[in-house]
Amino acid sequence: MRVTFFALCVCAACVPALVLAHDVTPGDAGYIQEIWGVHIIPFMYLGAKHMITGYDHILFLLGVVFFLYRMKDVAIYVSLFALGHSVTMLLGVWFGWGVNAYVIDAIIGLSVVYKALDNLGAYQRWFGVQPNTKAATLIFGLFHGTGLATKILDYKVAEDGLLPNLLAFNVGVEIGQIMALAVILIVMGFWRKTRNFYRQAYRANVIMMFLGFVLMGYQIAGYMVAA
Repeated sequence: MRVTFFALCVCAACVPALVLAHDVTPGDAGYIQEIWGVHIIPFMYLGAKHMITGYDHILFLLGVVFFLYRMKDVAIYVSLFALGHSVTMLLGVWFGWGVNAYVIDAIIGLSVVYKALDNLGAYQRWFGVQPNTKAATLIFGLFHGTGLATKILDYKVAEDGLLPNLLAFNVGVEIGQIMALAVILIVMGFWRKTRNFYRQAYRANVIMMFLGFVLMGYQIAGYMVAA
């Protein structure tokens, strides 16, 4: 109980960062607005930075690989998430698909809740069925990419060099995802060898669900205030 309480306190302290996880820093926003033409390396850096500091992405990614033990399975699920994330991010910015940021970020919070409940076996106990986890990973990946596209559109990236810059940004996102995934898998590898892993795994997923609800609640409140 003490471990769980301490973890919840730490998570509560991280809430301000969590709710702004999909945001773009003022410095990066100013850079995006001012540049013109093709800038491959800077956009790759911005993409990697976004993924590494995107707590919503990391939480969902953690949930996806939490009980995956074979690298083949990890590769399949992460690839599905990356595919969904890439498609809507690129197409969303290219075609100017604007979505209310509060709504899409609330759905991203829901994706964290969904995956935590899936890991807890809630759907089998409640409904007697197991949703298609691969399809869910792909679908929520589409929403995560839409959230990023919505933020980028707010800063009106210059049309000159747009496609190469977007592709570079997406490559950077995938590089950042690989870096984050490597850390997650290393930590999970050591954790799974401990005696109390399964008991602690239950608590960890409860905390993950709590954070997803916090993100959802914040975004829904923001939408209601802004309406």
